[in-house]
Amino acid sequence: VQLQASGGGLVQAGGSLRLSCAASGFSLRYYALGWFRQAPGKEREGVSCISNTGSATEYADSVKGRFEFSRDNAENTMYLQMNSLRPEDTGVYYCAARLRERCSYVMDYWGEGTLVTVSS
Repeated sequence: VQLQASGGGLVQAGGSLRLSCAASGFSLRYYALGWFRQAPGKEREGVSCISNTGSATEYADSVKGRFEFSRDNAENTMYLQMNSLRPEDTGVYYCAARLRERCSYVMDYWGEGTLVTVSS
């Protein structure tokens, strides 16, 4: 069971990045998924979650209207499109999964993070 996040990097404020997280060893279609981030010196926080079918999503207030969470169950991959990035979006981003239908920030499996750095 593995989740592998990618797509992080250095971007200027106002720019965009798309994170991907591919699963191996299990099928994501039965799992609610989430993206989390941890800024330097801060605790990890939930950014967004999505139900197992993709029909429902939730976003932290700080990213609403700027980030979009999607999933492709056929490709066993989840995505986080991040637009209008701000310096405060800087951090290590983690993908995660939980065996349930509804959106959740309590997770069973975690991927290794990918670093996003937004310069001002």
